[in-house]
Amino acid sequence: MSLTPGTRLGVYELLGPLGAGGMGEVWRARDTRLQRDVAIKVLPEALATEPERLGRLMREAQALAALNHPNIAAIYGLEESGSVRALVMELVEGDDLSVLIARGAMPVGEALPIAQQIAEALEAAHEQGIIHRDLKPANVKVRRDGTVKVLDFGLAKVMDPLASASGGRELGLSPTLTAQATRAGVILGTAAYMSPEQARGRAVDRRADVWAFGAVLYEMLTGRLAFEGDDVSLTLANVLKQDVDWGSLPADLPPAVRRLLRRSLEKDPRRRLASMADARLDLEDTEPAGTVGAGASSPGAAAGVRRGVSPRVAVGLGAVAALAVVAAAALGVVYYRTVSKAPQVIRAFVPPPEKGSFRFVGGGNLGPATLSPDGRMLAFSAQGADGVQALYVRALEASAPRMLAGTTGAGMPFWSPDSHNIGFYADGQLKRIAAAGGPALTL
Repeated sequence: MSLTPGTRLGVYELLGPLGAGGMGEVWRARDTRLQRDVAIKVLPEALATEPERLGRLMREAQALAALNHPNIAAIYGLEESGSVRALVMELVEGDDLSVLIARGAMPVGEALPIAQQIAEALEAAHEQGIIHRDLKPANVKVRRDGTVKVLDFGLAKVMDPLASASGGRELGLSPTLTAQATRAGVILGTAAYMSPEQARGRAVDRRADVWAFGAVLYEMLTGRLAFEGDDVSLTLANVLKQDVDWGSLPADLPPAVRRLLRRSLEKDPRRRLASMADARLDLEDTEPAGTVGAGASSPGAAAGVRRGVSPRVAVGLGAVAALAVVAAAALGVVYYRTVSKAPQVIRAFVPPPEKGSFRFVGGGNLGPATLSPDGRMLAFSAQGADGVQALYVRALEASAPRMLAGTTGAGMPFWSPDSHNIGFYADGQLKRIAAAGGPALTL
């Protein structure tokens, strides 16, 4: 069955292709019954009758059905129409991580919240006995509000505690072998994130995902692959033999994150970080990196220019000026503990979200901009382009704020003493949310 825009699969009408690869074609579709857009993943016509490909599609459906986590794209169902079998999934808007990395190395303050959410997604999968086996930037989506969604569990496998470490798993089940395996470079990206034991075709456990996580985090921070080569064989050889260029990591990377990367990229799985829960805890205990006073030349500011952030026009210039004065006043009295104990006076202009606004007139309950106790982040309520009031966080080295999902109607934000959480009022209730993002909890 040839798929084109307008093709109907049950109640779903295909609108346009979103992407294609060895594991299937992904289309944007309209659920005509519930009036919502979804993502539909189907096997290419040439592979639709292959038992192994159909098996992978079913494994992905079963893996996603077993998972319910805010950082994993949800599955809505399995649709069959004629000879076509398709996964119906949550449509995640935004760029995938490979697009963001292609623009250059990400500032530490931007990379770590993304990494923490990836770690939480993998931890949740591992708790259900599922390993991803194909984690890479192209399989991670980052929404505009900063929420991360891990995608594509097509190679996911239920952990087998009886699998031998030298199990001789057939190479045909390896993520490096796809329908396009004979084309040089097509599978290079996947090969670059394979653990050494996976590259050797051996049985793998959750530590293969730990390795891939380390490779992805390294690439986010450096803008380059941890392991690369001119073709697949050279890439796999480097995975097996070469060490990472640790000198390429940013100078302001916290020591704890450096240790996390080294432990994640240990070639011997017995010496590797044991679980994603450990990685998540390391990231949670790491304060946001970056120094204040870097100004427009800071990595965060450069990233803002690189990502095409343009000046915003607020609905009320007076409101913008009011917040800028509040923020500048707050920042101006913050002193950082350096080796010399010398104080630094910081001045900053804080614009509203893109196409959004601050509204201090008319009895609004936004509250003032609030600086974190460690002096590294600013929290404030604002209205987005859709007019919805929510909570925003901006690292001082970043050039744009990040909306915290699940904070609709938030006002009067305040920080926890450790700068890891933000309290706020919404719907007449006192709530709390992690500054890195996550579920909002009612206190």
